[in-house]
Amino acid sequence: MKKGLLIFMAAVAVFLFNSCENQPETTGEQAPEKTTYRMKKYATVKLTTDISHLSENQKEMLKLLFEAAGVMDDIFWMENVGEKNAFLNSIKDPGLKKYAEINYGAWDELNNLAPFIEGYGPKPAGAEFYPHDMTKAEFEAFDHPDKTSLYTLIRRDEQGKLKVVWYREAFKPQVEKAAGLLRQAAELAEDEGFKNYLNLRAEALLTDDYFASDMAWLDMKNNLIDMVVGPIENYTDGLFGYKAAHEAFILVKDVEWSDKLSRFASFLPQLQKELPVDPVYKQETPGLDVDLNAYDVVFYAGDCNMAGKTIAINLPNDERVQLEKGTRKLQLKNAMRAKFDEILVPISEMLIAPDQRKYITFDAFFSNTMFHEVSHGMGVKNTINGKGPARKALKEKYSAIEEGKADILGLYLVDKLHQMGEFRDTDLMDNYVTFMAGIFRSVRFGASSAHGMANMLRFNFFLEKGAFVRNEDGTYSTDFEKMKEASGLLTQKILKMQGDGDYEAARLWIETQGKIPAQLQADLDRVNDAGIPVDIVFEQGPEVLGLK
Repeated sequence: MKKGLLIFMAAVAVFLFNSCENQPETTGEQAPEKTTYRMKKYATVKLTTDISHLSENQKEMLKLLFEAAGVMDDIFWMENVGEKNAFLNSIKDPGLKKYAEINYGAWDELNNLAPFIEGYGPKPAGAEFYPHDMTKAEFEAFDHPDKTSLYTLIRRDEQGKLKVVWYREAFKPQVEKAAGLLRQAAELAEDEGFKNYLNLRAEALLTDDYFASDMAWLDMKNNLIDMVVGPIENYTDGLFGYKAAHEAFILVKDVEWSDKLSRFASFLPQLQKELPVDPVYKQETPGLDVDLNAYDVVFYAGDCNMAGKTIAINLPNDERVQLEKGTRKLQLKNAMRAKFDEILVPISEMLIAPDQRKYITFDAFFSNTMFHEVSHGMGVKNTINGKGPARKALKEKYSAIEEGKADILGLYLVDKLHQMGEFRDTDLMDNYVTFMAGIFRSVRFGASSAHGMANMLRFNFFLEKGAFVRNEDGTYSTDFEKMKEASGLLTQKILKMQGDGDYEAARLWIETQGKIPAQLQADLDRVNDAGIPVDIVFEQGPEVLGLK
């Protein structure tokens, strides 16, 4: 589940680059200085790859895919803040406008959604998917079978009552344009599976029925170019977590690295059976058609491009598709390398004990991320007590719980495969210490991020179980055996919570443990003061790739 951002409105201690960061803008004179400071949270990375091996047809096809991705970007602006140009044209300061473009709105996604443009208050929990004045009680009382659909907006009719509007109606000009571009690209596609997917995805945009195109996407094995496009993740809906937001990734396959990964897929059914939890919470069998591959990503658009960038993809999200056929897990190698070099290594040099820094490796970071994505397809998708899909039972808390599950279960899978003699690419200590450093990296996303919240919960759980110690010099040392034990306990806790569909347990856990302890905050302040970026922002597009 990309990149990786669900709104949690619980009051938490937040990391700040500067105490003034948490205050809304008050004067135009202050804006440039504050914006310059904020921009230091992002390292700029050129998003490119070698395309010399692609045919002329494939290069022409890429141009059409870039255009279609741009349409998804336009739709996401409307879902998050409103019409793009109207919003951006209201911002006079160029630096502030750039920061608004990164955040797709007036709220700092990596600072717990603090408003940074004068005149804007807190971000509506439901973004633009629901009327701003709609209460949860009003929604619950609204009797309509499609109100919780991933692909509907909730609006008011002329009498002020709630109504459902399908995406295909709300964004009719945009989806018709995107569908046309995908069909043109399909005519140039040299791989029959990709051609079929593009045509079916075009139809899905016009019908809001994505099942057939999701199934077709899983059938693709040999295409060098790939694209994820449409309404995908529900992080932006912080009110209920029901609505999917539009986005697009354009990808170029890394054949050499993909060949290394493919063999792990066959072990997933066995690993599911051996999860450290009561059998009732692992009775589902993940689909066998699991695809592990590595890609260089050449374009992010819409939801996945907002603020923090995902570095791996696990799709489709449809529980029916996952159980019937499986998922594809795509590792975005160039973006992953950028975050490792620009962020994880500098953090490790400040917060990881000197004698354990040798265990910080890109291969461990890559494998931890890969098995995080694998883990999204494991455990339980549907509750064991008739509450329906765990996603709906846990509502807006689901994304943080699901990201926490994928993180901790991914570490468990690395351990199990190592015991089986099937994963010897890294020393397990590499994976555990790199995992610990990853907590420091991701917790900086803040409470408004599902990934940030998941890492707050995990840090506090590990702290309670003694999985690490803080040394006198302000660095942290991982206790291998205690972290291993804590990982098993946390896996059990989360899988049971999802299987039971226990919303109250999820809410209570997040509200009590989803906070940054004072000591960790002080350490994160040191990282921030050192100017280590929180995430990356891209120079991207056809011209960056060398396409004219």
